[in-house]
Amino acid sequence: MMSIRQRREIRATEVSEDFPAQEENVKLENKLPSGCTSRRLWKILSLTIGGTIALCIGLLTSVYLATLHENDLWFSNIKEVEREISFRTECGLYYSYYKQMLQAPTLVQGFHGLIYDNKTESMKTINLLQRMNIYQEVFLSILYRVLPIQKYLEPVYFYIYTLFGLQAIYVTALYITSWLLSGTWLSGLLAAFWYVTNRIDTTRVEFTIPLRENWALPFFAIQIAAITYFLRPNLQPLSERLTLLAIFISTFLFSLTWQFNQFMMLMQALVLFTLDSLDMLPAVKATWLYGIQITSLLLVCILQFFNSMILGSLLISFNLSVFVARKLQKNLKTGSFLNRLGKLLLHLFMVLCLTLFLNNIIKKILNLKSDEHIFKFLKAKFGLGATRDFDANLYLCEEAFGLLPFNTFGRLSDTLLFYAYVFVLSITVTVAFVVAFHNLSDSTSQQSVGKMEKGTVNLKPETAYNLIHTILFGFLALSTMRMKYLWTSHMCVFASFGLCSPEIWELLLKSVHLYNPKRICIMRYSVPILILLYLCYKFWPGMMDELSELREFYDPDTVELMNWINSNTPRKAVFAGSMQLLAGVKLCTGRTLTNHPHYEDSSLRERTRAVYQIYAKRAPEEVHALLRSFGTDYVILEDSICYERRHHRGCRLRDLLDIANGHMMDGPGENDPDLKPADHPRFCEEIKRNLPPYVAHFTRVFQNKTFHVYKLSRNK
Repeated sequence: MMSIRQRREIRATEVSEDFPAQEENVKLENKLPSGCTSRRLWKILSLTIGGTIALCIGLLTSVYLATLHENDLWFSNIKEVEREISFRTECGLYYSYYKQMLQAPTLVQGFHGLIYDNKTESMKTINLLQRMNIYQEVFLSILYRVLPIQKYLEPVYFYIYTLFGLQAIYVTALYITSWLLSGTWLSGLLAAFWYVTNRIDTTRVEFTIPLRENWALPFFAIQIAAITYFLRPNLQPLSERLTLLAIFISTFLFSLTWQFNQFMMLMQALVLFTLDSLDMLPAVKATWLYGIQITSLLLVCILQFFNSMILGSLLISFNLSVFVARKLQKNLKTGSFLNRLGKLLLHLFMVLCLTLFLNNIIKKILNLKSDEHIFKFLKAKFGLGATRDFDANLYLCEEAFGLLPFNTFGRLSDTLLFYAYVFVLSITVTVAFVVAFHNLSDSTSQQSVGKMEKGTVNLKPETAYNLIHTILFGFLALSTMRMKYLWTSHMCVFASFGLCSPEIWELLLKSVHLYNPKRICIMRYSVPILILLYLCYKFWPGMMDELSELREFYDPDTVELMNWINSNTPRKAVFAGSMQLLAGVKLCTGRTLTNHPHYEDSSLRERTRAVYQIYAKRAPEEVHALLRSFGTDYVILEDSICYERRHHRGCRLRDLLDIANGHMMDGPGENDPDLKPADHPRFCEEIKRNLPPYVAHFTRVFQNKTFHVYKLSRNK
């Protein structure tokens, strides 16, 4: 990261295990063949031990998370329908396509069923491979068909074990990134320990297995590790090409497996733009990374049958704008400090304007509205105007899209992670400011990026990248809780790297006049070892108790509903209801849906608002007409939504519908002055009274403590 002097004897591409002593000792060792041999043997031994530990810690984490999942649900003992119900909300929807591919007579018919699907949205034929990121389900279903494992492994276990296996890759990638940054595998071990002991805040894979981010984040971690290595100076040409290939493959797989890939990579592009503008990164390498991002997205766009949401992404517009602005401002990095600062501000303004202009043009040409709900949500979230938009409020009222809760920092502090992170971050940010000021002031210097004269403070490009990365993703996590998993995992990497970094300790000890090479060696090894011992002492008993705690899946009402649908309704029946429940209906029964949780489509959002009028204050005739317009045969009403108490007034689903419809909300409290009393009572409540206007259109055919199913009459 930071260095006080330039050590020409150490190759930048090496992951060194020991901090080099004084220059005289290094020169002496270079003269002695035996010294070189011993150092080479030590390096091989260190790489072997470190690599073995990385693989072991990754596998142990995978087994640990899989065991927690088994213990929490007793997954091996419950019925198949209960296993499927445990895949809640959109998780069940994604898994249903894996199941659908396996049930297809042939692979060709399976592909045809996905490309011409008419069961996910009633009265519509949609291309699921275009609309959703489900190539991973397709790939797994093909593997399961081809491999000779059907007799030994059930399809559901093949699926979940694959996801838990990806967690092993995820932790290993975090381990390697920290090792690359610090030069010691001890740093990687500490990062992995922190990841596991902060499991509540670093992953949710054990209870949301098929979620897209659980597929994507392991590849994202591999990409970060590869970028960290790629940004090292003086790489051999072959190493550089192989690293670029690794970056491209991981970026492509990350983009293919998550619909929000473009927003995460936009953050990365902002990191590259910042570092390139401040001369902290070689411009050529930044260009390669911009190009890989665009190429990966375009390949995914082709595989998703030219998904317009990808073509209209801000990332493509931003990266193209950076290339154009570079051509227009060729002398950006010359001149005095004030001159360069002015050019930099002009460059920033130009890139911003070009990005917005280009993105707006592309969206108008493609008539793109798929992601407008995201920008409405962001506008309302950051106080840029109140909104009554149903979709935006639906996100605003969900805890996952709110601010990061303050108690998160309490949990992170219990493991000492947050304290270590703040310590490392404060030092590296200070150094980054010094280096940035020096780079902007000394434009006549011909030094390469990452190298400075002896006695000056230095920030390596790979460290600078991870610093800005953790800062930007930290802001993202603070603003949106659901995105904390992108930050907390990297927090483990960055904090462990800093505690094991010789440059950090050298800078710190020199600042208090206690510098000594032996002290640096002692600090960079003793501090992480003490923290590891503390983590084992404090959290090992709790982890053992957690592994011994046995629970069981229990949701009899939903099981009863699914069994009734399978036994008492036609295979082609169309069901309406909440997005979350209908995903389970699709998975467990294979029935046709009116709407579903994959919300990245404007027509689907309009359809969902129409279906949700079952929880609004609407006349039975209006609700019946809306539902029948989508071909609905049965509608499922949930008491947990109709009489919801989980959210506060103004955020309950029925309140959002009332506001969007211009009606006053129920219960004590204020209403906006322009809201008016509704002409009709709430549909989901009034239908249970079996009054003639309701009985004429709806007949109750199933009921338990949670669900009420009504069959719609076919009269106009």
